[in-house]
Amino acid sequence: MKQTILKTFLLMLGAVIAAFALEKILVPVMILDGGIVGVSMIINSLTKFPLGALTIVLNLPFVIVGGRSLGKEFWLRTIAAMAVFSASLSLFECLEFTVTDDELLAVVFGGIILGCGVGLIIRNGGCLDGTETVAILVSKKSNFSVGQVVLCFNVIIYSMAGLLFGLNHAMYSLLTYFIVSKVVDFINTGMDQGKAVIIITNQGQLIADDIYQVLGRTVTIMPGEGLLSGKKEVLYCVITRMELSMLRRILEKDDYTAFMTISDVSEIVGKHIKSSKGAPPRAVSAE
Repeated sequence: MKQTILKTFLLMLGAVIAAFALEKILVPVMILDGGIVGVSMIINSLTKFPLGALTIVLNLPFVIVGGRSLGKEFWLRTIAAMAVFSASLSLFECLEFTVTDDELLAVVFGGIILGCGVGLIIRNGGCLDGTETVAILVSKKSNFSVGQVVLCFNVIIYSMAGLLFGLNHAMYSLLTYFIVSKVVDFINTGMDQGKAVIIITNQGQLIADDIYQVLGRTVTIMPGEGLLSGKKEVLYCVITRMELSMLRRILEKDDYTAFMTISDVSEIVGKHIKSSKGAPPRAVSAE
């Protein structure tokens, strides 16, 4: 219960931090975020419709479409994060001050602060932008990574920004997106690219089955032996940044004893095997 309360608090804190970075640092100098939030910022600048209301209205269809297949807990945390984010945007909009009018300072510090907020949300099992939930869904059914799908969304958004507000704003926005991504990578162990996970345990088949049922990922099981602990099973699988928090929850079960390491995957050569609806529940194959 304490862990759940702490994660929920950090999730909400991340939403407030992200809202502050957007409303008080990036919006005043027309630096755009990516995804649906970026679209909301464009519409807000053209129509003056409240940014907080736009983000929740535009995100909801994406969350409904993508969130249903990602688990109830992830869906609830995402809805909660977006609700707090939208309310915080409306609150900060009423405060008559801005942090800086310098575009370069806004890009650097706005990107760092926004990255901290988004990183906290992702680290604690939520999501702030509906495009990421859809990107996860697309990634599960294709060979594209979550990062590649989100990047396609953002290329379109930043191209629109260049046409509407000039190339300078588009390039500043792209630089902000790069900074946010790096900060999120620092805060959260995972990233948009693949993550190679090695799990050493005595309960390999049970954990592999749980990973398959929850994440839809197949696992390679190899025999191993500890110097002092004796016979072990070594599990290897490749997952995405967004799935990392779900994998942690699987291993946090009281009846599991496991040691896990996580590393970046710079490139995946060959077919990235994912589950299909017709696959047997105890199937195990190379990731």
